[in-house]
Amino acid sequence: MGKLTAISVKAALATPGTYQDGDGLFLKVKPSGASSWYLRIQHDGKRRDIGIGSSKLITLAMARDKAREARIAVKVERRDILAERKDAAAAKVTFREAAIQYHAENEGGWKSKTYARQWLAALENYAFPKLGNEATGAITAADIITTLSPIWQDIPETARQVRNRICAVLDYAHAKGWRSSEAPSGNGSLKAGRGLPRQVKEQVHRKAMPYVEIPSFIQALQRKHSYGRLALELLILTGVRSQEARLAKWDEFDLELALWTVPADHMKRAKAHIVPLSHAAFSVLNRAAALRLAGSDFVFPGVNGAMSDMTLLKVLRDAGEPYHVHGFRSAFTDWAANEGFPDAVVEAALAHKTPDAVQAAYRRTTYLGTPENPGERVRLMEIWGRYCAGASRAAKVVPFLGVKMKT
Repeated sequence: MGKLTAISVKAALATPGTYQDGDGLFLKVKPSGASSWYLRIQHDGKRRDIGIGSSKLITLAMARDKAREARIAVKVERRDILAERKDAAAAKVTFREAAIQYHAENEGGWKSKTYARQWLAALENYAFPKLGNEATGAITAADIITTLSPIWQDIPETARQVRNRICAVLDYAHAKGWRSSEAPSGNGSLKAGRGLPRQVKEQVHRKAMPYVEIPSFIQALQRKHSYGRLALELLILTGVRSQEARLAKWDEFDLELALWTVPADHMKRAKAHIVPLSHAAFSVLNRAAALRLAGSDFVFPGVNGAMSDMTLLKVLRDAGEPYHVHGFRSAFTDWAANEGFPDAVVEAALAHKTPDAVQAAYRRTTYLGTPENPGERVRLMEIWGRYCAGASRAAKVVPFLGVKMKT
């Protein structure tokens, strides 16, 4: 028989405090006037309080019924009621929703806007397709392994970053009560050599295509037009990184001066980079303009806005090539060295940081020159473009002033 009565409960609501009914059931009245029923139980040797509901909605009789059901579930059926409640709440919050909320709450404290954008973009590209609509509480180590397996060896560094970000979101979901447990440990089933295979130390998939093979490869690319093929061709001809090509927008291109200004937030060093466009690169833009997607600002649009990083790698794999997209920058460097171009000019073309601090302080030139007198980088990119196109390098390099693009 419980200690409380309907009349004593009504009286208790006027005075803050804890009122015991017996067998673990009690009513708690806060100074604010809010009041709720709780059941205190022992589970796995720990004392835990389970909320039963507000006294405004749950009567004393109802609270006793719910408490009885909870005791049976814990003591007889050996169930973890609190974990079940967290899982039920998690079923209402998808991984995508949790990731977006985590990102919104934390991006202000990250090192740069570029990093903040890349943080979420990696999940959009590699995690959301498989995990995005899954409840946070339902995601297991096996699900994460399935998500990471396609990229674990091809782009190992990115794959590890995606793994860590998935786990960060799941830990966040646990803290929010959307998940009953923390994320699987990176030292457990998600560690390389356990649930995931050991990554190859020698980056076989990142090797560069020999530059002598590039002209014939570009000819093969040109046999069929697609956004992926065009993006890869422009990447090769300009020496840019994958992200810079995939995120390119039409307003970044000065079509009269034939210059491409890659914005700082697309660059690895978060510093804007100007790329001279060769005749061969300009030809790629003409072909891309013919395929321009209405309503999209991207030169090479993807399914949901920007093109995925995997698209460029897929072009290579579909062509039966074992090389990596990033390797074309190495091929360009090898070719330029063989042609006798100064290292400083090549490094500037690749937007590399000058390793020597003194040189960095005094070397202010961009090697671009002027429209009337093109600099060494303009000459470098034009001759590289002619080489890739299989044309002669003998012709004089001239600026593009007045060139109009076909649309």
